[in-house]
Amino acid sequence: MHSHLNDMANHKSALKRIRQNEVRKVRNRYYHKTARTAIKVLRNEEDKASATEQLPKVIALLDRLAKKNIIHKNKAANLKSKLTKHVNKLA
Repeated sequence: MHSHLNDMANHKSALKRIRQNEVRKVRNRYYHKTARTAIKVLRNEEDKASATEQLPKVIALLDRLAKKNIIHKNKAANLKSKLTKHVNKLA
């Protein structure tokens, strides 16, 4: 994992920046993947009560990702809109 430190910058600050970027990349990827899974689960949900319960949690998750710039705020808005429509359509 640390092999890329040797062939790049030699400044202490730059090396720290590389380490931080690596950690953040992994963390952001985890958040993004978790959100996608949550969205998929909600989309496949047939039960109105269960979907209604899940929706606010998924919306909160999307808002957090948008706030941290992991996904674009318009993308978050589009997803929230579509998911809300989906939940409302369930009988």
